Amino acid sequence: MADADDVRRLALALPHVVENDSDGFDFRVADKGFVWSYPERLPGRPRVIRTDVAVLYVGDEAEKQALLLGEPDLFFTTPGYDGLPLVMLRLAAVGVDRLAELVTDAWRMRAPESLTADLDEAAVR
Repeated sequence: MADADDVRRLALALPHVVENDSDGFDFRVADKGFVWSYPERLPGRPRVIRTDVAVLYVGDEAEKQALLLGEPDLFFTTPGYDGLPLVMLRLAAVGVDRLAELVTDAWRMRAPESLTADLDEAAVR
């Protein structure tokens, strides 16, 4: 079972990550978001920042669909994210090891190639 503190710890352990000031968490690499807290928008109600749900960049529609169909207990989406390479992750349903994999994968997809080498070098040490 993971939580927002795990997301923060894992994201900040990656090279060149910046945390934007927000009501939840919002992490970027090279000014591109790769994981942030879910800004839930329900009709007729103000937006609520959900720190129990992480939005992850997944790269493309095929990866998005694979996660949604393969692990519906972990991942979901909303109509507002249709056509975008993003999924929502229920943090309470995921283990920290799997969360680390997902956050790192999201970072790799958003980081320029020149920065991914820094992660690869750190892993070798």
